[in-house]
Amino acid sequence: MSEYVLTLSCPDRPGIVAAVSGALAQRACNILESQQFGDRSTGRFFLRIQFEAPEGLEDALREAFGALAGEFGLDWNLHDRAVRSRVLILVSKYGHCLNDLLYRQRSGLLDVDVVAVASNHPDMRPLTQSYGIDYHHLPVTPETRAAQEAEIMALVEHYQADLIVLARYMQVLSDDFCAKLPGRVINIHHSFLPSFKGARPYHQAHQRGVKLIGATAHYVTPRLDEGPIIEQEVARVDHTQGPEELMAVGRDMECLALARAVRWHAEHRILLNAERTVVFR
Repeated sequence: MSEYVLTLSCPDRPGIVAAVSGALAQRACNILESQQFGDRSTGRFFLRIQFEAPEGLEDALREAFGALAGEFGLDWNLHDRAVRSRVLILVSKYGHCLNDLLYRQRSGLLDVDVVAVASNHPDMRPLTQSYGIDYHHLPVTPETRAAQEAEIMALVEHYQADLIVLARYMQVLSDDFCAKLPGRVINIHHSFLPSFKGARPYHQAHQRGVKLIGATAHYVTPRLDEGPIIEQEVARVDHTQGPEELMAVGRDMECLALARAVRWHAEHRILLNAERTVVFR
């Protein structure tokens, strides 16, 4: 038996689940997990089904779902669970998220293949290479930004990366780059935004006496730090903690939120719903 994940969205109407499950039953498939959501505000229906199928049935399944797409207006994808997501990580000088992802991948907690790491600084080369992963130093200036992004895109193609993770990559990606990889780039940042923008956000937050520290993982779009949110993590802080302690708490929150977002993406649990996401945990 082979194991697959079917994800779909379409205009909501009766009969969608029956049609999909019926198509699976007719082909001797066994449903292992099924989650669905109807968004009344948009009139869209979302479905994720994980199932087993007899060997050699993928083409027939695609043909069946293609026929249903015409009837129900499905936007669908079929994923072979034996095929692991190939991840390219971009990082700058802060290595906590990179270190966390590499550890989780090596220890089997994150079912992906990290195929390479690229950075505008050389600092994370020893960490990356200790895991036996290729490291690419791609310096960037305002004048060389387009050329550097072309090099990143060449790495995406060379390594056949399915997902690009910005693990505290402190460069703004161009609109053109974002447009080429919709739904394939995940970013992590502190959750103070839109407050405390710019340099030293934790110092700004400390001066204002914040009581919650958080992190947000989201898909990257041309709208800076405003892409569809995948996951957020928060922790309470108080007046006894200085800026450095707040930063330490923030780093932990960033690692947790980003790891969950990458795992859910790799498990095909995230469906885009306009400017939001549906996450079947």
